[in-house]
Amino acid sequence: MGTVTALCRYPVKSMLGEALLSAAVTHAGLTGDRTHAVLDDTGTIGSAKHPRKWGQLLDCRSRLTDDGAVRVELPDGAILTAGDPELDVRLSKLLGRQVFVSASAPSGSTLERAVPAYEGGVPDAVRATASVDGTGEEITVGNVAAGTLFDFGRVHLVTTSSLEGLRTRCPDSDFDPRRFRPNLVVNTGGHGDFVEDTWVNRRVRVGEALFRVVVPTPRCVVPTLGHDGLRADPGIMRAIAREHRIPVFDLGRLACLGVYLDVLEPGSVRVGDPVTRQDEP
Repeated sequence: MGTVTALCRYPVKSMLGEALLSAAVTHAGLTGDRTHAVLDDTGTIGSAKHPRKWGQLLDCRSRLTDDGAVRVELPDGAILTAGDPELDVRLSKLLGRQVFVSASAPSGSTLERAVPAYEGGVPDAVRATASVDGTGEEITVGNVAAGTLFDFGRVHLVTTSSLEGLRTRCPDSDFDPRRFRPNLVVNTGGHGDFVEDTWVNRRVRVGEALFRVVVPTPRCVVPTLGHDGLRADPGIMRAIAREHRIPVFDLGRLACLGVYLDVLEPGSVRVGDPVTRQDEP
């Protein structure tokens, strides 16, 4: 099916993360992935999906140290540890309001998403609930997955064949995998575009870990934003909505790239590991 060509984790939600050569995978996902988030005093979870309010989080980078601490590098190069009050002060100054870094989401916490104009950016039923907030952005309000700081899936995978297919069809845009913030980038060689769609409901082994492919990944505005050295490109998501709008659960046809995975068996995953289909017993 393919080979792991990149591994990434993002210790603080919506900040830049770190590339890895190997990672331990538990039932909760890659160890150290999305263990922390930035919250404000209303209980809103910081997400660059609302870029006018939280986009500057993408100017910060988070890493997990060998002793389990989460370090944050700020845009000016300062490096502080999650739990240090100075980090909360500096992030509050960056974002222009009181915020703090948390290792959990309090009950009732919400997550805001900007509503894109193109079809397939959000489910129609969700679009109907949108309202304009104080930033002037049209947004919807939802929640993270119960007991986590993930929007939905614990592990996110994209394939090189899908990215290359989009590059071929839309040569004016840069479909760098970093735009999509995956945990796993899988080199699928000569397979056709969006081959990962055919993996849904299948079991796949990656290194020592066994996963079930749950659903294609609906995309938000984040891939269009400038981050990690990539320029802003508003055409990225319009291209995906044009080329690959497909059914997702009962939510209608959404613009998707990649797939979400659930972990069936924990284990280590390394760059270079094969990705193989595991038939049901």
